[in-house]
Amino acid sequence: MNDLGKILMIVGVTIAVVGLVIWTGVGKNWLGRLPGDISIRKENFSFYFPITTCILLSVILTILFRLFRK
Repeated sequence: MNDLGKILMIVGVTIAVVGLVIWTGVGKNWLGRLPGDISIRKENFSFYFPITTCILLSVILTILFRLFRK
């Protein structure tokens, strides 16, 4: 039961930190506009695929999950 309490505390603090980062707008100007993100705009058509942002988030989440797995 002691381990469950630690895990809940870590998850709660992580959610609070992520919420604070989103609320303050950190990364608002560059996240989603990284080099390698595909953006095509024409008259009646707009296509956006943030491939570099997806890869970056995947790497960060993989590192975090591996740290908390042990």
